[in-house]
Amino acid sequence: MNELILVVDDEPQIVRLARDYLERSGYRVLPVYDGGAALAAARQEKPDLIVLDLNLPGMDGLDVCRALRRSVGVSGAAPIIMLTARAEEADRLIGLEVGADDYIVKPFSPRELVARVRAVLRRTQGDLQTAGIVHAGDLEIDLNGHRVLRGGEAIKLTRIEFHLLATLAQHPGQTLSRSQLIERVHGSADAGFDRSIDAHIKNLRRKIEDDPTNPRYIVTVYGLGYQFAEKAGA
Repeated sequence: MNELILVVDDEPQIVRLARDYLERSGYRVLPVYDGGAALAAARQEKPDLIVLDLNLPGMDGLDVCRALRRSVGVSGAAPIIMLTARAEEADRLIGLEVGADDYIVKPFSPRELVARVRAVLRRTQGDLQTAGIVHAGDLEIDLNGHRVLRGGEAIKLTRIEFHLLATLAQHPGQTLSRSQLIERVHGSADAGFDRSIDAHIKNLRRKIEDDPTNPRYIVTVYGLGYQFAEKAGA
């Protein structure tokens, strides 16, 4: 272990609690208390994971997340767990849409935070087991390099978007339910992630489809789930 976790929250007691439990679990922790400092620390220190509060003074967590996902390099790729005091589904989905990998609703158990950090790091640090490159239409999906080209141009995907696309592309013509996608992408059958799959698919279609409203690659099988269309085959 010894991964560096950047913890960002403007409430010192929350930062202190998170730091205590994460350090006891073997992680190094860098605490910061506002969005601007979070952005600077992420770019300079290149943490392995960021725990990011949604409601920050000045530059809020969504703006920080957007800025990091636009960044080039490790800071832009670091997985993000969003902390939010808002329980509404729409607020959680916004965080996931801008690039967060997971979320925890406050108040939270520090043991849950440690478990989520472990799960996200395990998922994001582990390479996909299936080697090779998948070709479909004008898409080239490099499963080992975690890269996607469309018409020879690189497409920037979030980590979850890539794993969703790779999972579907490795099972062409097979309908995968939301729960199956959650299990394979999130690492557990987390019911709270169910609707977020739709948000990630929507974002993914915007990036890979000529017409996201009439998708060629990722089609909806109503009442069942999603399918990588065989008509898009190599």
